[in-house]
Amino acid sequence: MKRTLALISEHASPLAVVGGVDAGGQNIAVAELAQHLAGLGYKIDIFTRWEHPHLPQIVAWKSNIRVIHLKAGPIQCLPKEQLLPFMPEFTENLIRFARSESQPYGLIHAHFFMSALVAAEVKKKLHIPFTVTFHALGKVRRISQGDGDKFPAERFTIEERVIREADHLVALCPQDRDDLISFYDADPAKITIIGNGFNPQEFYPVGKMLARTLLKLEPDEFIILQLGRIVPRKGIDNVVQAVSCLKKKYGIKTRLLIVGGESELPDPASTPEIGRLQKLVELEDIADQVTFTGRRDRNLLRYYYSAADVFVTTPWYEPFGITPLEAMACGTPVVGARVGGIQHTVIDGQTGLLVPPKKPEALAEKIHLLIQHPRLTNALRARALRRIHREFTWLNVAQQTAEMYEKMGMPRPAQLGVEKSLLGSLSPTQLSRSA
Repeated sequence: MKRTLALISEHASPLAVVGGVDAGGQNIAVAELAQHLAGLGYKIDIFTRWEHPHLPQIVAWKSNIRVIHLKAGPIQCLPKEQLLPFMPEFTENLIRFARSESQPYGLIHAHFFMSALVAAEVKKKLHIPFTVTFHALGKVRRISQGDGDKFPAERFTIEERVIREADHLVALCPQDRDDLISFYDADPAKITIIGNGFNPQEFYPVGKMLARTLLKLEPDEFIILQLGRIVPRKGIDNVVQAVSCLKKKYGIKTRLLIVGGESELPDPASTPEIGRLQKLVELEDIADQVTFTGRRDRNLLRYYYSAADVFVTTPWYEPFGITPLEAMACGTPVVGARVGGIQHTVIDGQTGLLVPPKKPEALAEKIHLLIQHPRLTNALRARALRRIHREFTWLNVAQQTAEMYEKMGMPRPAQLGVEKSLLGSLSPTQLSRSA
C-alpha cells in the first residue's frame, strides 16, 4: 500500500528557528501536521530547500519522519521572494530522489505556491496526486501589500495553473475558500476547509504571577503582548499607536511587549522593522512603556502569553494566524484584526474581540474595554479555551487531513494510536484551573 506521504515546503523547514522574517506559521504548521500524521501511522518525507551546508541531505527527524534537503540554487538562506528561479532544480532533485526510493509516494501535500508548482511537475512525471495548502494567496497578498509585495507577477499564473491541476485544495478558513473561488475560479467541490492548530502540550495556562516572576516582569502593570514575525504586514505600528492612544485619550499607561525578530537581542540591523518601530515609539513619546525582547525560544512562549493581560494581533492580511490560538490556549484574551483566518478563530464578543486593521483608536477602545471590565475578560477566556480545545488541536487537524487523503484515494494507515505525550491529556477545564 502506498502509505508514504511526501510533504513539500520549499522555504519553510520544520527544522528552522521560528520568529525570523521567513520562519513563522508555515514552519510550525508543517512540523506539527507531520508529527501528528506520523502518530496516525503515516510514513512521511518532508522536502525542503537545502539552506545550511552543515545539515546532511537526509535528517531522520522524528519517528517515521525524514526531512530531505534538496539543492535548489546556492546552499544558503535566501528570501523566499528570490526562490522561484530555483524551483526547476528543486523539482529535478525531488524526482531523482523519489525514483531512488523503494517505496513510492502515495500522495503529495504541497505547502505554498512554489511547492505546488513542484508537485504539479512531479505529478506529470510520476503520476502522484497532490493537494495544496497555499498559506497565502498571491492576488490577495498583492491587494493588501501593494508595492510591498516583492513576489513576481508570475506567481498569479502559477497559482492559477496549480489550482486547476491539483487533485484537491485546502483552505485554511472560510475566507480563504471564498478567495480561492472568487479570485481563481477554483472548483468548490475540490476545496476542504482545514485550519491550523495548537499543541496542548506546548501551550496551556500558567499562573500569571509565576509567569511574570520567571520573565522578570512587573507584577502590577497591564501588559499588552505582540508576538510573532517582525515585518510590516503584521501591523505592529498599529499596536504602538494604540498604546499611545490609551495614554493620551484614556490616561492609562500600559506595558507593550514586542517579542520576535532575527536575533535574541532586539537588533535593527538584523530586523529592520524593529528600527522603524523604535523610531515610532520615540515619536509617540512612549519609550518607557514599550519593551522589545528580541527572539525567544518556543519553550518560553507560553510564559509570555500567560504573563500578558491581552494578546494583540492586527495584521493587514493573515490567511490563518497561529499565534491567536496559542494565546487563547494560555488563557489570554485576544484582540485581533477582522481579516482572514483571525475572524474565523476569534468569534467577536464570544471568544475574543475584533477590530479593523490599521485603526489604532478602535484597538485602544477595545483594550480599554477589557481593562474596565475584568468579568468580560474572564468570560472571553473561558469560552476561548473550550472552543479551541474542541476545534483547533493539531490532532483534530491531522484527523481532518487524513480524512481528506482518504477521499483522494490514499488508504488510511492502520491506527497505531497516538501517545498521550504527543497529544496532551488535559481537558480545557483542567487547564483553566491551572491558571
